[in-house]
Amino acid sequence: MNPFHDLAPPYLELRDRARALAAKCAPLAQRADESDSVDEEVRGLLSGSGLAAIQVPRAYGGHFEQPDSLAVTIVREHLAGESGHLDSLFAMQGIGSYAISVGGSEEIRRQWLPKIATMEAIAALALTEPDVGSDLKALSTTITADGDELVVTGSKSFITNGGDASYYCVLGKEEVDGRTGYSLVLVPAGTPGVSTNRPHQIMAPHVLGDIAFDGARVPAGNRLGLPGKGFALVLATLATFRVSVAGAAIGTAQAALDDALAHTTSREQFGGPLVRLGPVPQLLAMSWTEIEMARAFTYQVAQAAAADAAGNLHFSSMAKVGATEVAGRVVDRSVQVMGRFGLVRGSRIERLYRAARPMRVYEGATEVLLDALSKQLIKGHTS
Repeated sequence: MNPFHDLAPPYLELRDRARALAAKCAPLAQRADESDSVDEEVRGLLSGSGLAAIQVPRAYGGHFEQPDSLAVTIVREHLAGESGHLDSLFAMQGIGSYAISVGGSEEIRRQWLPKIATMEAIAALALTEPDVGSDLKALSTTITADGDELVVTGSKSFITNGGDASYYCVLGKEEVDGRTGYSLVLVPAGTPGVSTNRPHQIMAPHVLGDIAFDGARVPAGNRLGLPGKGFALVLATLATFRVSVAGAAIGTAQAALDDALAHTTSREQFGGPLVRLGPVPQLLAMSWTEIEMARAFTYQVAQAAAADAAGNLHFSSMAKVGATEVAGRVVDRSVQVMGRFGLVRGSRIERLYRAARPMRVYEGATEVLLDALSKQLIKGHTS
């Protein structure tokens, strides 16, 4: 155990449970990671582990009083190293339900959160649109109050769990007191007017779907948060879960280094082990160094985010940028030192290589986060 990663007993217990779950899913990983729909066997193992319960408050079947950033980060680290599909399925239970935990009515919380904790329900957060990515305020989906109902009209694109989710937390524009705001509403997947399709797939296969809302009507009680104030819930979600992407990146990098070590220590070249040849030992040592630096910072940030997510969002962004960039470098080095064996399709290292690249794009692209950080840095220096 690295002395710089001193974890309290509850987190050590979660780490061990995550490792055990990852080991159980290992034989399924190649199949699951190439699937564009939820693998039911993986879902069953995640449900049986009880780990999804850390994504919801204790009052609704959860593990902690509120979802805990450090716990989610630690679990994602160990799941992502084995299966991107497993990691995504776990992560979205929190990302897709946090707005319910902090902004839903008591009725909505009791209806959905216990099902999230047991994996009976699959969660989704519908933000991105066909022409809108990072600039969410340019979205065109509308939410209109009509008596005791809310009417949702528009399209969402590249939505994780799209097509398999039990509901969608949908962000849309809403006119409130003569001004345009952004509201969040829970729309069950079976609502009339909701349709899905899967026109996209990314380099690391992922459960993605496009969702159309053709005048879908839900009770006014399905509103999450205040009218026109949905962005606050989206930001709260990002503040709580962004650092966990860094955890997944560290797990991906660690798994790649493990594969590179296993290969280079067992393969003989030019009369000796590959691990002693030319630049190979230095490349491995640099990967180890970068992983440990990223892990130490990420754990520290995740602990801070668990105490005050919004107040530490800038550090969460730094952790996300730093760890995902490290993962890209480490996985690339690992493929390089493994030579042709690092290029074999269907191997774990090949899946890790493809999984690492999207991490620098989703949930805040590196350049977008650096732009926001630069503005905060400059403002703090000149104020």
